[in-house]
Amino acid sequence: MLTQIINGKILTPQGWLKDGSVLMQDNKILEVTNCDLAIVGAKLIDAKGMYIVPGGVEIHVHGGGGRDFMEGSEDAFRAAVHAHMVHGTTSIFPTLSSSTIPMIRAAAATTEKLMAEPDSPVLGLHLEGHYFNLKMAGGQMPENIKNPDPEEYIPLLEETHCIKRWDAAPELPGAMQFGKYITSKGVLAAVGHTQAEYEDIRTAYEVGYSHATHFYNAMPGFHKRREYKYEGTVESIYLIDDMTVEVVADGIHVPPTILRLVYKIKGVERTCLITDALACAASDSQVAFDPRVIIEDGVCKLADRSALAGSIATMDRLIRTMVQKADIPLADAVRMASETPARIMGVYDRKGSLQRGKDADIMVLDKDLNVRAVWAMGKLVDGTNKLF
Repeated sequence: MLTQIINGKILTPQGWLKDGSVLMQDNKILEVTNCDLAIVGAKLIDAKGMYIVPGGVEIHVHGGGGRDFMEGSEDAFRAAVHAHMVHGTTSIFPTLSSSTIPMIRAAAATTEKLMAEPDSPVLGLHLEGHYFNLKMAGGQMPENIKNPDPEEYIPLLEETHCIKRWDAAPELPGAMQFGKYITSKGVLAAVGHTQAEYEDIRTAYEVGYSHATHFYNAMPGFHKRREYKYEGTVESIYLIDDMTVEVVADGIHVPPTILRLVYKIKGVERTCLITDALACAASDSQVAFDPRVIIEDGVCKLADRSALAGSIATMDRLIRTMVQKADIPLADAVRMASETPARIMGVYDRKGSLQRGKDADIMVLDKDLNVRAVWAMGKLVDGTNKLF
């Protein structure tokens, strides 16, 4: 069926388009045009002057709707994915916190099943750990953390095809071999939960680590040891121009002033927005998968308040935070939620922007940046029909 969305401000790669329309048929964008004349036979959607933007590409999310991806079950995956789609996420890379190998295998099997379905929003699995620096574990389960082990990761990547990203601390023994191996398999290598300084980060970048996990969180900045000063992981990543970063843009994990600094230094093309959301996001649940975690002040924390442990954010909140608190232009905030993560994960050929031939992943935001409609692969997401 042909659908035409008119009467909105359309974000295109060339900028905002007014008085135009988006045409979609089946699961693809047929055309983005500056003509808003109704097309015969098309179902007409009036965007009522609102913003028509690409759907969000979520590359770091642990759960939602009361369910966690660590559960590994199809039921949990479907519930969590849908909970985020209602808030504007149209492509998703389910994320596992540091897990056991049986947990990873269970989640991989579910991911592969969902990826095989027509028009699936699930694009691959993201493993956040378990090869981390124990001193920077934060909300990760310490009993699962260890050094990179080729007897684990080689068989996992040989027997699965859904792992698209894997995070590690580059200062660990074996981390460089790990980075080389996974990138040779087409997996994005990211640095995270680390105490790495410049030489570690530089070497890691040279062997293939190209991305930073929840930038500023679980990594040190500029610091002193006795009388001497040292660059932290943060400054080291800033110094490597081509390293991309992701930020938990809930306004709590990283304060708005620092969100603005990241935007100023790394820019739109190298900064993407993530929720890092736990099961309690997009739900009435007050319970996280990890029993040590509490919800307080609009964020997840360890109960002893020693560390943040994830967010309860959704895609629309990330965009609102960037615009309303960090004072970043809406077009740039949306690009960091769609275009940049799509580029980082190698799916920009079909996701991340409103262009002819791309997947019909579209979000409509009102003037307060609340979600009013979401189409994923051309289908209106249940619960988002607030335009009608």
